[in-house]
Amino acid sequence: MTVIDLGELRRDPAPEPPPRPPRAVSRPYRVLAVLLAVLWVVAGGVPRPERAVAIVPARLGADVFLAADRLYVVDPLDPQQGTGRLLVAYRIPAEGPPAVLWRTSLPAGGGDVWLLQQGGTVLVSGRQVGGPEGVFRTTALDAGTGRSGWQQPGASYPAGDGVLLQNLDVSGEGSLRRVDAASGRTLWSVPTPLDGPNLRFGPDGVDGIVLAAPSGEVEVRDPASGSLLAARNIRPGQLPSWQRNQIVGDLLLVISDNGGTVTGYGLDRLDQRWTARLAQVGYLTDCGDLLCAYRQTGGMWALDPATGAVRWSNPRWQAVLRAERGRFLVSSGHGRPESSAWSGGERLVVVEAATGREVADLGTWELANWQEPDSRLIGARRSRDGRLLVAELDLTAARSRVVDALPGVLGDCRTGRDVLVCRRNEGGLAVWRLP
Repeated sequence: MTVIDLGELRRDPAPEPPPRPPRAVSRPYRVLAVLLAVLWVVAGGVPRPERAVAIVPARLGADVFLAADRLYVVDPLDPQQGTGRLLVAYRIPAEGPPAVLWRTSLPAGGGDVWLLQQGGTVLVSGRQVGGPEGVFRTTALDAGTGRSGWQQPGASYPAGDGVLLQNLDVSGEGSLRRVDAASGRTLWSVPTPLDGPNLRFGPDGVDGIVLAAPSGEVEVRDPASGSLLAARNIRPGQLPSWQRNQIVGDLLLVISDNGGTVTGYGLDRLDQRWTARLAQVGYLTDCGDLLCAYRQTGGMWALDPATGAVRWSNPRWQAVLRAERGRFLVSSGHGRPESSAWSGGERLVVVEAATGREVADLGTWELANWQEPDSRLIGARRSRDGRLLVAELDLTAARSRVVDALPGVLGDCRTGRDVLVCRRNEGGLAVWRLP
């Protein structure tokens, strides 16, 4: 599929020829006319390079994953046709369309499917059809051939050169174990509390584990070896109670009093560092040099991670999507649509991290999902002519730069390694290379 924009055809009458210039200036005009003709041939007379588009088939509701130079498409169950889930692996070359590497049928599964590639192994995790909520199973496949390998209960997470499987069985008992991705051999295993483990994610996957029981007993474990790094009861003498726990940076954060209190503990010794009294805190995230806390009803605070003191707050900001070079890209919720044909996306704003001061309003965009932390920020929205505008969002320059306008595309895009994959109006997926 190629698109060439020929502009607008007009049928205006030809203009009257201009009067002949005096002979003394005719030669420069002739030279200018020749120069303009040459420029027309170089810049306008030759069609622009055609946009290379690859169409990849996919059923409605298919899950799409990008990993390195691979595109994986997991088609859903089709009860009417009596077919199960089908996984198709494509290689995305430097030039040309994606090429099918292999396809394979997956074990019966329901929703909540996700996929990761660890070295030469592809791991697909899915919820069991008709099974209890939160009960998953992981299937390992050879990345080169698609041949099925081991299967084990649990949902998979990358962790360095290995894989963590978080399992919750039908009795409610849980466990966390590290397995070798190629063989499925268990390297270590620990039981987990009823609400599961708290995991911290870094560039290579899980790099921190905290197990917090309602009794107040807390364990910090190493993801590589499973060894115990620290252990302590952080609420000695108190009755058991359920509290929300998160690992952010080098802190264990405990949200209590129905979101009215956040207490920070150091991960190295589990010593209490500070307590912040806020209101209706839903969750917290790492925001570069700051700690961001989000209100359940909207709005946020920027906290000093060393003391818990509030640096600034804003009732409009909903979430910090990326922190980069002293600036945040924040969502301010659903803003006004940029065209009457577009109802998705969020209003995105660049703010100064230290003060919360607004630097630039980038407009309403739907962010493409990215697989890698340093991926380019790509936004999409519908233009008035029905095409999907694709823009790169630049925090440093505090601007959005439209890089393409794609015809026949619904949205729901993903990006990785300068490749953009979006769902098409007519079904299936379209693959572009970002300029």
